[in-house]
Amino acid sequence: MNATAKNASTLIERTYPASVSELWELWATKDGFESWWGPEGFRVEVHALEPKENGLLHYTMIADSPEMIEAMKRGGQPTSQEVRARFSAFSPHETLTITSVIDFLPGVEAYESHIEVLFTPLAHGAHMAVTLHAMHDAQTSEMQRAGFTSQLGKLDKRYAK
Repeated sequence: MNATAKNASTLIERTYPASVSELWELWATKDGFESWWGPEGFRVEVHALEPKENGLLHYTMIADSPEMIEAMKRGGQPTSQEVRARFSAFSPHETLTITSVIDFLPGVEAYESHIEVLFTPLAHGAHMAVTLHAMHDAQTSEMQRAGFTSQLGKLDKRYAK
């Protein structure tokens, strides 16, 4: 990982007309996580989700739209990918950090990637601040940002007024 990529991070913020508890459930329960995780055209199947500090998070990301399946095949990529992660920080209804093992990129030595989430209650909803820590290079970090923004689009639609 180069020095610039190592120190970079991206902050993505959203405010929703939902309680912190409701948003928390989307991150810390199997049904919640499966309901929105993954960019548009993808879904996940959760195999294990242990909502506690150092608790296991194991899921498979699956291309599920014909367009994404075809795009993945054209790019020589698998249409599904297992992800092993853990909740490296976990303070219910306040903050969590998901640390994922990135061991599926050809030619890239395995490393850990971190996503930190801070939940703040508001008078009429809740604020969610998500920090994506840099991947091994700028291009992969940008793909992570675009993918995460896409999956947040699922929540944006859910909570649209």
